[in-house]
Amino acid sequence: MAVSVEHLRQRKGAFRIALIPPEVLEALNEGLLETVNLNEFMALELPRLARSVAGHLGLDPYSERLIDTLAMLSAFKPMQRHGHISRALYDLTAAHPQRDALAHRLATHPSDVARCWATQWITLSGLGLPRQLESVRRFAADPHFGVREMAWMAVRDASIRSLDEALELLQHWVTDDDPNIRRFASELTRPRGVWCAQIERLKAEPWLGLPLLEPLKADPSRYVQNSVANWLNDASRTQATWVRDTCAGWLAQSNQPQTGYIVRRALRTLTKQ
Repeated sequence: MAVSVEHLRQRKGAFRIALIPPEVLEALNEGLLETVNLNEFMALELPRLARSVAGHLGLDPYSERLIDTLAMLSAFKPMQRHGHISRALYDLTAAHPQRDALAHRLATHPSDVARCWATQWITLSGLGLPRQLESVRRFAADPHFGVREMAWMAVRDASIRSLDEALELLQHWVTDDDPNIRRFASELTRPRGVWCAQIERLKAEPWLGLPLLEPLKADPSRYVQNSVANWLNDASRTQATWVRDTCAGWLAQSNQPQTGYIVRRALRTLTKQ
């Protein structure tokens, strides 16, 4: 009999792992519910969740490939564990006669963590950058913040390898109606970023990113504004004069409060100096 979790969806996350209700933790580990904060994410029993998700996909949750992976998880750092699970599920799916159907199930899974694993399949796919960006778009627009973060990280390395192509392909993303899509283009190309490879070329030549940043200089979404400001703040560590000049130019062109907010945050490191 199916278990209903509708009454749990609007909950506020517990302030400590120990305070997570058992009913919530059970639903999270069964892959029936999304996490709502970091405490819930850290409280997950990954082996149990991985087996649950495998079963939901139609894979053998006790296959040798998956069990071997789960047995060695403790040897890796927390975030690395997710990569290994994703790879095991990818390998199990590779030879499946309904591979595309299984991939769709993972990409639309009720668990945000499972959808995060799906983003990493894009990295494993070996597709060229245009196809990777097409594939990642659904995750860039995902309603869950964690999936959106994993989305840009999934195509970061490919974008660095083909930076000119990435900057061109992303130009129509920054004019999209969805602020999550606009923010993705900015966050993906941040010169420094967080927990990811740095883009040395944009650290040295941040002006290459202007075609993406200019359309966002007065964006109505605070989510987008913060990303653009962080992009420029990254660049200010290596090209301070250019960032100051760019911000001054934006203020001269736009008297919108959104632009003022972006500029203040963009200059925060330089202001402290």
